[in-house]
Order: sequence, then C-alpha cells, then structure tokens
Amino acid sequence: MPAQQIRVSGVVQGVGFRPFVWRLAHELGLNGWVKNDGQGVDIFVEGAAEKLVQLLQRLRSEAPPLARIDALHAEPVASDGCSEFAIVASQPGRIRTAIGHDTATCPNCLKELFEPADRRWRHAFITCTHCGPRYTVTRRLPYDRPQTTLDAFPLCPDCAGEYADPGNRRFHAETTCCPACGPRLALLDGRGLLLEADDPLRTTLECLRRGEIVAIKSLGGFHLVCDARNASAVARLRERKAREEKPFAVLLANIASANDLAGLTPDEAALLESPERPIVLCRKHPETDRKLPGIAPGLAWLGLMLPANPLQFLLFHEAAARPQGLSWLAQAHPLALVCTSANPGGEPLVTGNDEASARLYGIADAILLHDRDIAVRCDDSVLRMAASTPHPQFIRRARGYTPRAIRLAHGGPSVLATGGWFKNTVCLTRDSEAFVSQHIGSLDNAATCNFLEEAVAHLLDILDVAPACVAHDLHPDFYSSRFAAEFAQRRDVPCISVQHHHAHIAAVLAEHRVEEPVLGLALDGVGLGTDGSIWGGELLRVDGARCQRLGQLQALPLPGGDRAAREPWRMAAAALHLLGRAEEIPARFPDQPAAAMVKQMLERGINTPPTSSLGRVFDAAAGLLKVHPVNSFEGQAAILLEGRAEIHGEIPPLKDGYLIDANNVLDLRPLYAVLADCRDSAHGAALFHATLAAALADWAEQTARREGLLTVACGGGCFLNHLLTLKLTALLRSRGLRVLLAQQLPPNDGGLSLGQAWVARLTMDN
Repeated sequence: MPAQQIRVSGVVQGVGFRPFVWRLAHELGLNGWVKNDGQGVDIFVEGAAEKLVQLLQRLRSEAPPLARIDALHAEPVASDGCSEFAIVASQPGRIRTAIGHDTATCPNCLKELFEPADRRWRHAFITCTHCGPRYTVTRRLPYDRPQTTLDAFPLCPDCAGEYADPGNRRFHAETTCCPACGPRLALLDGRGLLLEADDPLRTTLECLRRGEIVAIKSLGGFHLVCDARNASAVARLRERKAREEKPFAVLLANIASANDLAGLTPDEAALLESPERPIVLCRKHPETDRKLPGIAPGLAWLGLMLPANPLQFLLFHEAAARPQGLSWLAQAHPLALVCTSANPGGEPLVTGNDEASARLYGIADAILLHDRDIAVRCDDSVLRMAASTPHPQFIRRARGYTPRAIRLAHGGPSVLATGGWFKNTVCLTRDSEAFVSQHIGSLDNAATCNFLEEAVAHLLDILDVAPACVAHDLHPDFYSSRFAAEFAQRRDVPCISVQHHHAHIAAVLAEHRVEEPVLGLALDGVGLGTDGSIWGGELLRVDGARCQRLGQLQALPLPGGDRAAREPWRMAAAALHLLGRAEEIPARFPDQPAAAMVKQMLERGINTPPTSSLGRVFDAAAGLLKVHPVNSFEGQAAILLEGRAEIHGEIPPLKDGYLIDANNVLDLRPLYAVLADCRDSAHGAALFHATLAAALADWAEQTARREGLLTVACGGGCFLNHLLTLKLTALLRSRGLRVLLAQQLPPNDGGLSLGQAWVARLTMDN
C-alpha cells in the first residue's frame, strides 16, 4: 500500500487543521494518523496512490480559513498497515511552528450565541476551531488545552463529546467550553467588592447607561468603557485617566451603526469586519463631533471598532433587548461605547483580576471580569486604509496580528532585537521568519520596562530559540539598550547597536525582502545620530548592514531640549530665530511665560541642541500657525495640522519655498517665513503639506539620480501623516522611482526592532 509522511508548517495549530486533515482522509478513504508537534502538523497516510495525490492538493487548496501553510513536504515511506485514520496525541519537541492570532467570533458561533434554544445561548466564551482567543491564552506550544489558560476548566460531558466527535466543528477545539464548564462572569464595584447582580451583563449595561465607567475584561487585557454619546462620562474618563485630548476609539455594533458617524469606504468596512477586528481610522462626518462630543476633538479621523469577542457582542445584544437570530446585526443601533485600554498613566494594559481592582481604583466605577486568565497582554491593533498603497497601514500592531510571522529573504542565525524607547516592540528571528511582539509602549516607567522583559521571555519560550546575537538602538541610555547589553552578557553572545534611522529603513527592506542598495528617506521625531546629534530628517544610502548619510534637513535648535518636543510654540520660536526675527517671539506668544527666556536661550545658544527632525518641523509649522501651542500627547500638533490641511483641500506648493544647498541640506526657511505671516491656519496647513511634499520629492529624486538608485525606502513616524505620504509617494512615483512603504508593521518606532534584527543578521553574515 503506498504511504507518505507529510510535514506541514506555518500557522497550523489552533486553527482546526487536524480535524480538517481527518475529514479529508475519511472522504478519500485513507488510513493513518495526524498529530501536532513542535514543528507544526505531522501526518502519516496510506492508501491508493491517486488519493494521496488528491490529499496533497486539497491540503493546500481547502485549508481552514485561519491556517497559513508556509511549507508542505511529503515523502514516500513504508506502509504501516493502519486500519483507520485517527488524531493522535501531540508530541513535544523543539518548536518550529507558531501559534495563531486571536480571531473574532465566527458566524456559526454567533448563530448559537443568539439562539435561545441553544445550550450556549448568551455564553460569553463561545468559541470553536474557527474563532476565539489563541495567542492571548497560550502559554507554550504545542497548542493543546493543557498549554492554555483553559486548562483550569475541565470539559463537561457534552463538551467532551463534541471535542471527540470528528464531525463536530469543535473537534479538538482547545478553547471550547459552555456555561456548565466554562469561565464565569462577575461584576465588582470600583473598590473590587462583588456586586450582587443576577445578570452581570444586564447590570453592566445599566451602569453604562447611567454614565458610569466600567472596566471590562477582554481578550488581551481590560478596556475602560463608557457611553460615547454621554459628554460628561467621556469627560470624567479623560480626567480620571489623565488622557486630556488624545482621541478615543468607539465600539459599535456593526457597519450600519458606523455609517452614521464616518464615511466608510468598502475597504474600511471590510477591514472593520475582518477576523482580526482592529481599530480602523475613518474620516468623520461633519456632524460626528456633535454626536460624540469629546471623543476626537479637532481631528479629521475617528477610530472605530466592531465587537471582537462574544462579551462585546452580548453588550449590544442586551441593549437591543435580546433579539433572536442574526438579523439584528444588520441594523443600525444607537449604542456607541468608548473602548480604550485600561492602562493608567501610560503603563501596560491591565490583565489580572486582582490587578484590575488595584490599578483601576479611582478610574472605574465597576469592573466586569471573568475567571479565565490572560496568558499574554495584547492591546488592540490600529490601522488605516492609505491611498498611497493598496495595503492598510499599521499605526499599532498587536491583537489579531501578533504573533504573525514576517517572512524574510533568507534564513540565518536567530537575533533578538529590543527596539527603541517610544512605541517599543521586540523582535525575534527564527530561520527565515521574524516575529515582532505586540505593542509594548514607551519605556518611561518601570511597569512597561517589565513588560518588555515579559515579551522577550514569552517569545523565547513559544519559539524555542536561543539568540545568537542581540541588537538594540544606538542610544545607550534607552532601557531597551541596557536590557540588550545585559541579556547579551548573560548569554555570552554579541551585542550590536543599530542607528535609529538605519533601522527604520531596514525594517521596510526586511519586510519587502529587498537586498540591493536603496535610498532611504527617514522622517521621524527623534533618533540619536552617529555624530552624537539628534537626527530625524535624513537621506541615507542603505546597502545591507552599511548605511551612509547623504543629506539632512536644515537643523532647528531645540530651546529647552526635550521640552521643545512637547511645546510646539518653542519650535516656532526656533524657526523665527533662524529667520532673524527672534524679537517677535515674546509678542507672538504672550500666553507663554517662558517666551522671553526662550528668546534669550536661542540668541545665546544655551540649551538649544540642534536637530534635523522632521517631527520638529511639523511642530514649528503648527506653532507658527497657532494650531496648538502645547502637546497633550505625542504628535498632537502635527495631527491637528494635518486635519486642518485636509479640511482646506488641495493647494499648489509655494514657489521657491525651499532650498537645497551644496551639502545636500534641505532648507525650509522660505516656507517658515510665509507661514509666520499667514493668518489663515487651514490655508497655511495645506500650503505647508504641499510644499513639504514637493521639497522632499525634489531632494530625494536629485539624490537618487546622483547615486544611481531607483528605489526609495520610506520609514519613520512622519509617514503616518496620510496627507504627506499620499502627496510624496505620488510625486516620487511620477518621476520613475520605486517607492517602498511599511506594510506589515507601523512606519514609526513600532517597526524598529525588525530593522535592528535585519541589520544585525547581515552584520553577522559579513
């Protein structure tokens, strides 16, 4: 009897792959077995030769929706005389597979969830092989129930029967459970004391309707939730969380409910409804700020999200008076909920029940939790459809996408990269794959630094690799750099520093698998340069592990150092100083007590380190146009500036608005001079974006031609500016240049770790 041993690798655990193989084998009349192991899925099969050929074809063409097959290898082996086809126990061993990401509740589970006659009616933890938590409940691989946080919930006889029935979609569904054997909900007050609630969901909705703030346990951590249409509730949440003006995301029942608030494109609607269920930035309707007061003040974009788990669906079901069936999910519903990360003071997301009571005291009026542990904290992903590329652009990559691997051009030694300071992520490579962690955050507090260490330990555990090298940012004082050095010393492996902007460009090259020399256009807020100064607007020639600076923006002084990055009026003062108009500073900023002192600092060159950062150029423009004098969150002035430019509409660039000198320095002083005298901030914002895009395009094109390069790789946080990216990429492409943008990671510091790993691996190869 012909027989084959088949090895399948990729995302093939936790996605119903073994039941899928079992069904195919029975349909084709084949015998043998299938099992999980550290490498992926191992299959032994014997039967008619033509049936074996069909099996191999169908393994690829009919794989479960959540599966991703990276490799499928089959080889002839001796027959074993099997009399049936079975799923056998998983085999531990060296891990070469990956766990799947968390996935929104599937239509079949929703049908059961809203059917009163079903035994899982209103069961907040309904799941099957095609949906539910994976990454956030998995402690280690292979993916089996004992390795997840569901191991504390033994299956009842009914669930055990489904689990063992090959014809059931919960066959070997490791997270399956029901009201008889699964986790339980409980509602606590703000002090952490149990509330006597017959139905915690109904009582939670009553709390929200009264204007209270409720912390709700989700997949990767807790959310803080309130009624988005209640201005006083939103204001209280801002005050308690010290969030000031940073926009909130809004959770809605469905697309029909979202159409009332934003003009959704088909691509945006599809992204909102995708199994990953990210937050999606969509353009607001003119009346949205009136309907959702205080949610996203002054911004052109609104962050929307749809239910990602049964508990969120059930809140809207309760608000709709518990209708039967699925038809209600196609109708617009008035309930709109602020849904923001429960992380006080910029700390990591709250995940534990006791932790929620302690850390959210004074913020949440009530806490809706359950007794299923979260193995890995993981925030919501944030994306936006970008006109400059057919792919959605990541702003934050986390739940739903982590730990999806990024394929590299080739294999190599394993590298651990620890990222930067802001928006930190870490990256671990294994063979020809790079695994970038979920969003960790800014390393400005002990809790987030501990989270970085947790993320590293978890990646090392689930990927089962020993790094041969550690990479980090060039800045020695970042916590990520110090951690990398200590880790490398403990493991006795090399430690490689990678310049910040080199890493930005390298991240783009790594995900596009580009290895030839390119022109890198690095535009961001801050990064330590190889000369010890602060960079952020650079042209780089990147050739593998080699990087050469070819040009920079005209440096602006930073009056007060880091403080200038938080106070755009200071950068406007710096621009006025460069224009020889420093005497105007006190009169222009009468509400800033330090204006006269800043004038003196600039004139005397005291505590005014220079920076080539484009982020600070945005701040200078916002300050000159009086868009926002002081940032309450990172990048606020630049975001508001973009919003005003979009409201104004298209405008031609300023003639002679910039200069490129003999040293390839891009000088924007002519533009600053016009903005300083502009009285219409919307017009000035539009003029700034149009002129900046034209200047950068000319600068990059001239340099690329001179260097004989045809590809421009764009990296850095400024490429999150939708308007600039759209204009700039269109100009570059119109001139025959190939443009590479970040697609699988954010262009900001969230992608640095991948770039560091890529450079370090190439350095080791050399």
